[in-house]
Amino acid sequence: MSRKQVAVVYHSGYGHTKVLAEQVHQGVLDANADAALVSVNDVDEQWDTLAKADAIIFGSPTYMGSVSADFKAFMDKSSKVWAEQGWKDKLAAGFTNSGSMSGDKLNTLIQMSVFAAQQSMLWVSLGLMPGNASSEASPDDVNRIGGYLGAMAQSNTDQGADVAPPQSDRETARLLGVRVAEIAKKFN
Repeated sequence: MSRKQVAVVYHSGYGHTKVLAEQVHQGVLDANADAALVSVNDVDEQWDTLAKADAIIFGSPTYMGSVSADFKAFMDKSSKVWAEQGWKDKLAAGFTNSGSMSGDKLNTLIQMSVFAAQQSMLWVSLGLMPGNASSEASPDDVNRIGGYLGAMAQSNTDQGADVAPPQSDRETARLLGVRVAEIAKKFN
């Protein structure tokens, strides 16, 4: 059986979401699958990469309660893929980041999952229990924000991508990459 291929397609405005994309990418590699890291700014040269992928993991910052304009432009550019059902039955998953703890990140993940459904893709959830959810828990726990639909991260707006998002959110993103790659291996 050939190695599974997973593409991580993302937009990052300030570098925080790129950090997460790199962690998701690393998780795919850690699960012994091939991984491609694709910025939406370079997608016109990468449509073949996305076509060959067994899974595509979407990443966008949450701006004003939604995906970024650049990520939305990528979604709109995929209309030819949609018309041809080019991503039908590929796995899909998502991750996002915002400055505040909520930032309406769930809406961004919902937008991504609806996009995946319109593309006839199969959505993969985060698969982690919520961290930081009891008196004995810690902000250092993975899935500290308690997302289920995808990986959620929070980056202080006065900190650069060298510091934010915190390690727990980076690890949550890495584990999303591992999960998608492992599930892809179950599909022939």
